[in-house]
Amino acid sequence: MHRRHLLAAGLATGLPLPSLAPQAQAQTQVQAQTAAPAPSERRHALSLLAPPALPADFPAFPWVNPEAPKGGAIALTALGSFDSFNQFILRGTAAVGLGLLYDSLMASNPDEASVEYAHLAEYLDLAADGLSVTFTLRESAKWHDGKPITADDVAWTFGVLREHGRPGFRAYYTDVAECVAETPRRVRFGFKNGDNRELALIIGQISPLPRHWWEGRDFSRPLLEVPLGSGPYRIESFEAGRGVTYTRVPDAWGRDLPTQRGQNNFDTIRYDYYRDSTVALEAFKAGQVDFRTENIARDWATAYDFPARRAGLVKLDEIRHELPTGMQAFAMNLRRPMFQDRRVREALGLVFDFEWMNANLFYGAYARTESYFSNSDFSSRGLPQGDERALLEPFRAQLPPEVFTQEFHLPKTDGSGSNRDGTRAALRLLREAGWTIRERRLVGPQGQPFDFEILLNGPSFERVALPFVQALARIGVEARVRTVDPAQYQVRTDAFDYDMTVDVIPQSNSPGNEQRDYFTCATAAQRGSQNVVGICDPVVDALVDKVIAAPDLPSLTASVRALDRVLLWNHFVIPNWHSRTFRLAYWDRFGRPEKNPRYGLGFPTSWWIDAARDAATAEARRSL
Repeated sequence: MHRRHLLAAGLATGLPLPSLAPQAQAQTQVQAQTAAPAPSERRHALSLLAPPALPADFPAFPWVNPEAPKGGAIALTALGSFDSFNQFILRGTAAVGLGLLYDSLMASNPDEASVEYAHLAEYLDLAADGLSVTFTLRESAKWHDGKPITADDVAWTFGVLREHGRPGFRAYYTDVAECVAETPRRVRFGFKNGDNRELALIIGQISPLPRHWWEGRDFSRPLLEVPLGSGPYRIESFEAGRGVTYTRVPDAWGRDLPTQRGQNNFDTIRYDYYRDSTVALEAFKAGQVDFRTENIARDWATAYDFPARRAGLVKLDEIRHELPTGMQAFAMNLRRPMFQDRRVREALGLVFDFEWMNANLFYGAYARTESYFSNSDFSSRGLPQGDERALLEPFRAQLPPEVFTQEFHLPKTDGSGSNRDGTRAALRLLREAGWTIRERRLVGPQGQPFDFEILLNGPSFERVALPFVQALARIGVEARVRTVDPAQYQVRTDAFDYDMTVDVIPQSNSPGNEQRDYFTCATAAQRGSQNVVGICDPVVDALVDKVIAAPDLPSLTASVRALDRVLLWNHFVIPNWHSRTFRLAYWDRFGRPEKNPRYGLGFPTSWWIDAARDAATAEARRSL
């Protein structure tokens, strides 16, 4: 279960949008009047893998400081620009931080895997047959204008997201049959079947939008009008494309809930936009930015030797986490004919020299990624056995034979940069696929050259792509690197207008419905989907269905490992690398809880301004 583009606000036609199509809405109302309710269980929490760790009367999440002081202002960075406060749609580039504006029905606990606790909902009733879930909203829940948050707001939000939101919403909600506001505070979601165990948790992630504010606005268009929210912050000011400032709502209705106690402590959070990461780093060194996560290994190793750091005013820290690290990779666009042969895809991967890059570019900081579900128990290993093999066996004739005979591992080099074995193996595969070398160029049966463009959304990855281009040249492939700004990159990737790009496929502790958006035929041609590679394979589709319908953890594990194995042996991507730590750099003005959540960073959620540290750092900076 993972959201990757799935939450924010925006609308402008002049006509209200229904929560469901009129016919579906009428059918839903009839069913609500005539169908006998199924037995249900009232709950304060939902959990997919293990019982919730916290009781109904827990005072606060254990990883926060419930007495954390409020106050102070922080400045953070964003890259590129923005032109919208509606992050739910394809059009426009949404501002960062918009999730601060909204409350969700349930709140995730980043210290537990796949567990949600009642938040905007006071409690929920889950049908014993798994065919519905009903949320009862808290009577105290209010929008920032003081009006109550209602079940009608929830139902309207669900309908408008499915009708006008990003394609991922439709994939995410495929198995939801109906949504009914039964009373002003009770909203029921009916499911197509009882096999999709995570569907109730997915619905719990919905952040309702205020129907009364959005009516008269066009949800399908970008929006630069400050939207109405319900969450701990509101937008105080902004300059389109350059910055946005959020201010804490001191009397926010949910401030004292156990799911928010000790959190949202800064009075002001400002995001300043920078052209690229290099400029953002210099802004941090100059004290214009208070906190940053460092994702570039070279900068982590070499870029933080400056006066404030030597004086101890800037702190560096690495925090170990247990998050699944998913897959970052060079993604080949299978919509392009040149990448449709598995042998070609494997050949391009063989010339990618990770060991040289790790030693010379990354200071040995990374581990090579060999699973779409890396750093989790869902990662495939060994040969398929038991239930996993039983899932794969019916598809044997459609799968690469290695799925059953070899454990997947990527080739390793000696790190010298020559990679002769990989080059020779790549040329052999390319010849088998019908490509030959003529005048030092790789050409196809009709004499067409093998050339393509690698699309990037910022210059920081150029130092990785350019050595790869040089390695490709050794096998006669002419590759080019094209770097565009983040807004243009989003437009092009939404339209699948690229040959190869760098994709990040995030995963969670409970893989499920989001796999449809990543890997299935239904999304391969759907503009704006997360199926960046363009995978359309009946075996993958069938295994995704098995993942979603898995009745228990052993079945889920077998299904995900089978899916992982099939994806890997098809060589759809050229895997990159991952890290199991957060690398943090920050000015010494913060307090933070003693414990960090297992599956999250906890910033800015649970940190606060330490008045003594803040004053001491400010005084010391004046003497630098």
